[in-house]
Amino acid sequence: MARPLHILSPKRNKRLQTGWEGFFPYYAGFPELFARELLQSAKLPQGAIILDPWNGSGTTTYVASGLGLTSIGIDLNPVMIIVARARVLPPSEADHLRPLAATILSHARSATLTLDPSDALLGWFDPDTAAFIRGIERNIRRSLVGNMTKSPEAIHLDKISGTAATLYVALFAACRKLVAPFRSSNPTWLRIPKKTEARVAAPNITVARHFAANVRSMSAALAAKANADLLVADAARSGECKINLSDTVSMKLGVDSVDFVLTSPPYCTRIDYTAATRVELAILGPLLSKSARALGKQMIGSTQVPSAPIEVEEKWGPTCAKFLDALRKHPSKASRGYYYRTHLDYFDKMSRSMERISDALKPGANAILVVQDSYYKDLHNDLPKIISEIGEQHGLSLDRREDFHLRSMSDINPGRRSYTRPSGATESVLCFVK
Repeated sequence: MARPLHILSPKRNKRLQTGWEGFFPYYAGFPELFARELLQSAKLPQGAIILDPWNGSGTTTYVASGLGLTSIGIDLNPVMIIVARARVLPPSEADHLRPLAATILSHARSATLTLDPSDALLGWFDPDTAAFIRGIERNIRRSLVGNMTKSPEAIHLDKISGTAATLYVALFAACRKLVAPFRSSNPTWLRIPKKTEARVAAPNITVARHFAANVRSMSAALAAKANADLLVADAARSGECKINLSDTVSMKLGVDSVDFVLTSPPYCTRIDYTAATRVELAILGPLLSKSARALGKQMIGSTQVPSAPIEVEEKWGPTCAKFLDALRKHPSKASRGYYYRTHLDYFDKMSRSMERISDALKPGANAILVVQDSYYKDLHNDLPKIISEIGEQHGLSLDRREDFHLRSMSDINPGRRSYTRPSGATESVLCFVK
């Protein structure tokens, strides 16, 4: 009989995000310890392929790589591709980072850059500050991003080197520190300044110091990680890791090719996942072929109304149909129009994504999804149950469910006090088998 999976709480613990892990504090579904315990308890055979179709900051691919497992991480947000690729940078590269950063800063200081008036960095920074930041980014790009990544046909961020990705992450962190005044009450959002607001004006030396300090710290943390790995007897050889820029609705995976799925799909809480990475997307502007708005529309959970009409489908399951009917009939403003249509878009994309996941899984393989419920006004959106039913419609059987109660960011919304509903949220670990 197969050993049962070891499931810890999927709640993130900031106190555990130290050392190398501390440089990747992006919004994610579960912590490293949760992923490691699950993958180790799965007792997967050598050569098994792990898939995370909503890879985000790359917890699944990072942990799988450390355990010597082959993994595939997929995400639609280019920023998350950069972050996930930096996260699996081999510790042997630690000593290269500081000299590279020094050279990049030297070139940025010595060259005068004429900034394009349409540069997205001007949304948060004054022209001089934006020009210097762009100068650093341009020198990272010129020094470390080759023709395999920026070919004439397209930008292939999935081919960017881990070293280049790590220096981009250092620049991301420097800019996030500078734009701290524009953080919103929702910690995952960075608001766009009003036209009348002053932009950030930072001396070049300040920007350079932030960037250099981040690189020094990352280099030291990576070196410390290498030393810690050497102390572990039988330390696993890093597994092959592929991180691809793609959409779960249309991702191309071989039928019956995946041995294990570990992921957390976007929550159905109208979180704009591109808003959480606005300044990073601005930094990556020269490498992107799609605007932040177009990217946001493509996301599952988009806050933008879909252009084409969507009909409720039977394969979304009875719980979803009942919830959508109640939402459409809700007396609050825009429930019948805007909110109904954005929820239709969410469940349409989720159903098509679950179909792709099911097709890719081998018979008898597991898919573990971390899913959080929510409320629309006073209506309970039981997303764990809805996704369970969607999975069953696409050939997946729910073998086990573990629930964990946690605080919810929706509780900070003053509007919630207008409705009677429980505080917090339930985060469920859904264990499917094909």
